[in-house]
Amino acid sequence: MAAGDGSDEVRVLQNLRGKIYDAKHLVPNKMRDFFCTINLDQEEVFRTQVVEKSLSPYFGEEFYFEIPRTFQWLSFYIYDKSVLQKDLRIGKVSIKKEDLCNYTGKENWFMLQPVDSNSEVQGKVHLELKLNELITDNGSVCQQLVVHIKECHGLPLINGQNCDPYATVSLVGPSRNDQKKTKVKKKTSNPQFNETFYFEVTRSSSYTKKSQFQVEEEDIEKLEVRVDLWNNGNLVQDIFLGEIKVPVKVLRNDSFQAWYLLQPRENGNKSSKTDDLGSLRLNICYTEDCVLPSEYYSSLRNLLLKSSDVQPISASAAYILSEVCRDKCDAVLPLVRLLLHHHKLVPFVAAVAELDLRDTQEANTIFRGNSLATRCVDEMMKIVGKHYLKVTLKPVIDEICESPKPCEIDPIKLREGDNVEINMENLRYYVDKVFREIVRSSISCPTLMCDVFYSLRHLAAKRFPNDPHVQYSAVSSFVFLRFFAVAVVSPHTFHLRPHHPDAQTSRTLTLISKAIQTLGSWGSLTKSKLSSFKETFMCEFFKTFQEEQFTESVKKFLDDVSSTESKEPSGVSEPVHLKEGEMYKRAQGRTRIGKKNFKKRWFCLTSREFTYHKQQDKEPIFTIPIKNILAVEKLDENSFNKKNMFQVLHGEKPLYIQANNCVEASEWIEALCRVTRCNQRRLSFYHPSAFLNGSWLCCKATAESTEGCARCTADVPADTQIEIDGDRETERIYSLFTINRSKLQKLEEACGSIAVYQGPRKEPDDYSNFTIEDSVATFHTLQQIIDIIEKLDESHEKYQKKRSSSAKYGSEENPIVGKVS
Repeated sequence: MAAGDGSDEVRVLQNLRGKIYDAKHLVPNKMRDFFCTINLDQEEVFRTQVVEKSLSPYFGEEFYFEIPRTFQWLSFYIYDKSVLQKDLRIGKVSIKKEDLCNYTGKENWFMLQPVDSNSEVQGKVHLELKLNELITDNGSVCQQLVVHIKECHGLPLINGQNCDPYATVSLVGPSRNDQKKTKVKKKTSNPQFNETFYFEVTRSSSYTKKSQFQVEEEDIEKLEVRVDLWNNGNLVQDIFLGEIKVPVKVLRNDSFQAWYLLQPRENGNKSSKTDDLGSLRLNICYTEDCVLPSEYYSSLRNLLLKSSDVQPISASAAYILSEVCRDKCDAVLPLVRLLLHHHKLVPFVAAVAELDLRDTQEANTIFRGNSLATRCVDEMMKIVGKHYLKVTLKPVIDEICESPKPCEIDPIKLREGDNVEINMENLRYYVDKVFREIVRSSISCPTLMCDVFYSLRHLAAKRFPNDPHVQYSAVSSFVFLRFFAVAVVSPHTFHLRPHHPDAQTSRTLTLISKAIQTLGSWGSLTKSKLSSFKETFMCEFFKTFQEEQFTESVKKFLDDVSSTESKEPSGVSEPVHLKEGEMYKRAQGRTRIGKKNFKKRWFCLTSREFTYHKQQDKEPIFTIPIKNILAVEKLDENSFNKKNMFQVLHGEKPLYIQANNCVEASEWIEALCRVTRCNQRRLSFYHPSAFLNGSWLCCKATAESTEGCARCTADVPADTQIEIDGDRETERIYSLFTINRSKLQKLEEACGSIAVYQGPRKEPDDYSNFTIEDSVATFHTLQQIIDIIEKLDESHEKYQKKRSSSAKYGSEENPIVGKVS
């Protein structure tokens, strides 16, 4: 959501992106069906498709999601898919949250670790310990240990449902192991135990001469309290959920009360056979941003937003950011989103594209490299063109993936029994269909994309005034080569398909993508592209095309999408598909036994309506028009003892829905809030719990029509087209400047050196990689950046001090990890 101004609240926001590449040498040592999951602690938040019959499966799936809760471990599990039995976990890669920074942005092979139930834990427990003096029957004084187990938070789901937890509390020493047990709490991940247990601490007979009746040193050092959490299995074996250990010696002076993170058993996950399980190749990028109130970023934000007005553009703050980052991609994403949010992207892209064109000597190589300009346009198209791709390509991509026809035309790759002529007809059918959808789609092209293409087209014509075709190649190099062709070959990356397609479908999509690239370039070049094909079979395939017919279609399309008159229509003829997936909803009516239950349904959200269906591709059972949705909010777990629930408030009774995990719940709430943001009848208050047994659980009101007791949390975003958190993007840019502070100083020194020594530079290696057109202007901007960064450093340090003092070690926000010393 867009950040509000003037708030004193600091937001800690986390996200995870990366790619699951492939695994190798998996066991069992025979061809099996494998898939991979991503888990936050024990909660699965992502799953790849199943790769069949392989020992080294290639998944090739990218992931990106916001992390809506705290976690200890990020884990990747490899499963052996089973038809009749429970899927078998082959091995895992588990990384502590604190260690994720060591792998950020790097591609790594990880050895699989064994999966041991004793090491699979999550959650925390609230415990109070106290030593009391106790007078025994014979008048002697000893010590009594009081253990009050209060509650637990965040225990894992068991088989997708809330667990039935209980705890065992033990006093353990060299010669004793006294154990007691709490009651079982049904169907909850946040059990409230509130049970107290008493243990007598044994003493030697010499204690009567001691003053203050303190426990003897030798006894204290050897005793510890152990709390184990279990899921009651009823007819099957109980499942270990985690444990904590607290030495009794911490209680010498006073009672001790704290939250503890549950830990694996000490003998868990100690197998010596890790090398035998195989390995997994991953790219992981985890970021955690502490976003300060909006006013703290005003100086940096203003400096970045005026970048397009700086002369030369290479002296601007935005350009300097791309120069000092090792990987330009790190700079481009937050920069593009920030400039988009404040409507400053088009002039900035025009300025950096003009700089790019100065170094372009031949028209046929225009915008072919990975410069700042091309990467900014790429990122803009991904963000702004998401819906455009869906309405244009999704139906035909679905047809190709769900009802694939053989399309291989390479004689070397043909299978036995394949007919190359039939395959060529199939490929031609798909290419024609994809091409037809693209060239008919200009009316749906977002206005912002049209504005950028218009600017690039005129800059190219200005740079190469004698080449009449360059204005087309400037646009086609983006819209065909970097947008449509890339989306065709990787539909999962652009959310056109849920998973990476199988090998045969991937090959078909690759051939279609090659064809689309070639057809797109025909409208911008006079000479035929057949000679550019390395593969003879593609040359033969393109001999079936009539070049003039396709050239005119491409030129008309490029004219339309690069014209300032080509805008999005005021009325959208077809609803935009936004999100779909399987979740559970609470029955609206009553079952035969008079009890409402939860049923699995397929949910679909478009720009017009929110529906659920008995199965995918079936007619909707229930439909809520988007204009009728009044609010979308989380639902307290205690309503139905279920996690990851939210409610959709509309004209009738609330629709209660349970998502499969915390990430999915957060994404659905965000998508529903975004599409309903302009509804005029949106509620200001709602009930965070359900209406059950004649009253609201939250406020105890007995009338179902009672106004809500809590203020709605969903803010209306400032940007009605794309939801961007400008403060978060500015914080990310601040972090990048901070990480690359040494390069900023190096660039500052280079500017000073150039200003002093106007002649030949003796040691250019120190700054030859930097673009410095105007050393004085660049030096001035660098001084501003460094000054702003230092001030933000102070603000972050104040926040961290305040956070560390307010979140005492052992509090719920900062629980104790491991033993207390």
